[in-house]
Amino acid sequence: MNLKNILLIGGLALGMGMAATSCVDDLNLEPNDPNMVDPSNPDFNANSLAICYAGIATSGINGPGSSYVEGLDAGTSAYLRVTYMLGVMPTDEMIFLWGDTGIPDLVCNTWGAENGIIGGAYARFMGHVAICNQFLANTAGDTDATIQEMRAQARVLRAYSYYNLMDNFKMSSFITEEAAIGEKPRQVDSPELFAWLESELTDIVDNKLIAEKPYYGRVGLDGAEALLARLYLNALDFSGTERYKDCQTRCDNIIARHRGGGFQGSGLAQHYLYLFARDNEAYMPGGSKPAENEILFGIAYDDQMTQSYGGTTYIINSSIGQDCHFMNSMGYGTSAQWSCFKGTKQMAEKFAANADDLRRSLWLTTKYAAENKVDADGNPVLDANGNPEKWAGEDYSDEFHGFTGDWKTCGGNAMVKFTGLTRNAAEDGGFSNEINNTQFASTDMPIIRLADIYLMWAECHVRGGHGDLATAIDYVNLIRSRAGIGAIGAADLTADFLLNERCRELYWEGTRRRDLIRAGRFVGPRQLIWQFKGSNSDRNGTRIDDRYKYFPIPNSVRSAQPDFKQNPGY
Repeated sequence: MNLKNILLIGGLALGMGMAATSCVDDLNLEPNDPNMVDPSNPDFNANSLAICYAGIATSGINGPGSSYVEGLDAGTSAYLRVTYMLGVMPTDEMIFLWGDTGIPDLVCNTWGAENGIIGGAYARFMGHVAICNQFLANTAGDTDATIQEMRAQARVLRAYSYYNLMDNFKMSSFITEEAAIGEKPRQVDSPELFAWLESELTDIVDNKLIAEKPYYGRVGLDGAEALLARLYLNALDFSGTERYKDCQTRCDNIIARHRGGGFQGSGLAQHYLYLFARDNEAYMPGGSKPAENEILFGIAYDDQMTQSYGGTTYIINSSIGQDCHFMNSMGYGTSAQWSCFKGTKQMAEKFAANADDLRRSLWLTTKYAAENKVDADGNPVLDANGNPEKWAGEDYSDEFHGFTGDWKTCGGNAMVKFTGLTRNAAEDGGFSNEINNTQFASTDMPIIRLADIYLMWAECHVRGGHGDLATAIDYVNLIRSRAGIGAIGAADLTADFLLNERCRELYWEGTRRRDLIRAGRFVGPRQLIWQFKGSNSDRNGTRIDDRYKYFPIPNSVRSAQPDFKQNPGY
């Protein structure tokens, strides 16, 4: 895989605009290599746009260990890594077993405004806004049709970062390319940012400012409208007014463009697992399977050209380990095994009723290796003869059977979703078991898939009463049919059912925290309880305060701009 006209050109020009280290000095970006940002260079605009994509795919200009965000490890602060940590770790989908500073608080929903990962996420999002703003400032007033379309792409990428700021922090720094050099961002609350995002995205989509069939690796009409649909789906929380009908209308538009090919004529990929394989580029915009273009918005990766410790490298390597499952990393197409992602008991239970659901078919469901028992203080448990007692091999769906409070421990469910293996043409839907001698992934990262759009449509019916029941059921059963499980009926289609079905379909894709919030299941009187929620010492979990609905505005941001308000409870 390569990044064709995007990052292979722009990868040589990552010196431009990547010197920003502060989320508040938005337009104070000095080029590291003046030759690369010379407007007379014929590749100037392509290079500039490439950096808008690279700002999401990579962490810095000098390989995976570099970063344009200071104060946090380059690998940890990678854009799609911090997005993932904020969107998945605080939910019932995962426990991260490493005890790195800030991680247990994310897993247990016990964070504060001093958490470095939260601060790094805010800086990363605003740093990316700065990069997009610079491209838009450089191309302002250019009426060339190609440049105008490139500007639309940069606006969508910037909208994605502002969406992440609103989703995670509610209140956000805000600045556009029209700001004067040295001007600081102002703080906006979610209703104002929602209105701006709606205006931006509707302008791009309704006026067809962006390509319907973009080059591989670029965002197009589907990606822009899918982001708008996601905005409308969560409008009640963001703006105070529900917009389910508008969400469903946007879903209708996207579905209509994809009808006729793919799984049962839906436009979905024929094989679910192939969407998460090394060569899933086929299902990306501009990929080789346009009839199965399920990844509406995605970020392209290449193990040589776009190395990052975020994105799919992070997900694949983190889910592989030999702590107690003895997983062979080469069997998953990577040379690394970080042994830190594990599923919770509650996550496994979502698949309990359908053991044949192929969406969990990559999970390692064999027994744990037998290991010595320990008591609550970590001391060996001895039998009557004074010999160490051993755990019988525990089933994958059990709790953390040997957990002692040390986060780097044995336990949890060995879940795998993304792999470094390539698709296999065999009818059984397997993967080729080639050896990849690098820890970096070439598996592209889906941001929004068509399956999500079908499930959004059904949820808009359940929550808003829009569209007919039969269509909503058909859309859900389409997703379930591809997974190899049975159809549901009208009585099954409830908000809680959809919440679980979205988890089964979209787990580890970064949607869970927002889904739980929208359903009233993350905080509040109806919140769900899962392992370690609310306490890093209580494996059964406990309730959390309403303040954890949003992350705090980082101390570093408020120190730079003392007039910025803090979210309630912090």
